[in-house]
Amino acid sequence: MTQSDSLPPAAAGPRGWRRISARARTALVSLGVVIVLAAVAALLPVPFIVVSPGPTFNTIGEVNGVPLVEISDTQVFATDGHLDMTTVRESGAPRSPLTIYQALAAWVNSDQAVLPRELLYPDDVTGEEVRQRNAVLFSTSQSFAIAAAMNALGEPVIADPVVTSVVVGAPADGALRAGEQILTVDGEAVTTPAQVGDAVRAQPIGATITFTVLRDDEETTVDVVSAPNPDDPQAPYVGITIGLLYSAEFPIEFTLTDVGGPSAGMMFALAIVDKLTPQSLTGGDFIAGTGTIDPNGVVGPIGGIRQKLAGARGAGATLFLMPRDHCAEAEGHVPDGLTVVPVSSLDEALVALDRWQAGEGLVSCPAG
Repeated sequence: MTQSDSLPPAAAGPRGWRRISARARTALVSLGVVIVLAAVAALLPVPFIVVSPGPTFNTIGEVNGVPLVEISDTQVFATDGHLDMTTVRESGAPRSPLTIYQALAAWVNSDQAVLPRELLYPDDVTGEEVRQRNAVLFSTSQSFAIAAAMNALGEPVIADPVVTSVVVGAPADGALRAGEQILTVDGEAVTTPAQVGDAVRAQPIGATITFTVLRDDEETTVDVVSAPNPDDPQAPYVGITIGLLYSAEFPIEFTLTDVGGPSAGMMFALAIVDKLTPQSLTGGDFIAGTGTIDPNGVVGPIGGIRQKLAGARGAGATLFLMPRDHCAEAEGHVPDGLTVVPVSSLDEALVALDRWQAGEGLVSCPAG
């Protein structure tokens, strides 16, 4: 028997051999290309962010053994149950790029959302700038929650001027910081944003303006040389916006760190009210929620409502308070066992909690 006699009939001749070999080579090359492309796709980042349910935090409980909302120098009452603030977790931020497979896996998961990265991290804004902005928003939500709670309780509210933002590249950039309370301008005490603006405009362009601010709980003096206002070259400009920092007549501290954004405002306000009133707001139940709040107690919309609903139910909540604006978005995405009540104000949230404890019917979202 010769060597050619041992081959299959189709490969017995030189032409058959070359034909089979060419097909095999093509198949192998194609398979190799697919494998390489798949490997490259697995490594290359895609411009998306995955938003998924994040942890919840009991605003009337403790974090690492410390009360999340700590009130002192006044009478505080015992609390029970949960008033959880909800969060979302982001994957695919600038420092943790997302692959196509991770994005596709999230796309088919109803508890997750895939968003263009530029919505949360624009190209002209760094990840660090986004984190700083969220930290300021988180601090502002705490300030607004104090004002809303004090107003609901009929207690006095103290308001002081505070730096809410600093324009990048402006004279104050690097000198003043967002979140700092302004005590004096050129030695004169200021108590309103208007007084700060008037003090800046009282000096000529190019003058050195001295600010005394509260930085890390210490008074700090900062000099800023004004420049022409980009919108009015005849007016002096330092590049800050001023808002109001609200406080009570007694210390109220928020100890939670590494969380940003304004969406915990309503739950912070409810926690303050619960701690300062003898009756329990929860009746011992597990209640969660989300929503911004303004000093007058108006509750506003947030992001990631579907993920927050899932996160709340996963943590054990049976009642969820959310901004009324999210009724349409939440429809069809309410987890089993979770009662969702839309509210537009802190007062409506307090009424809903009373009705929940009384076993009365709760107002739900209007039918689509």
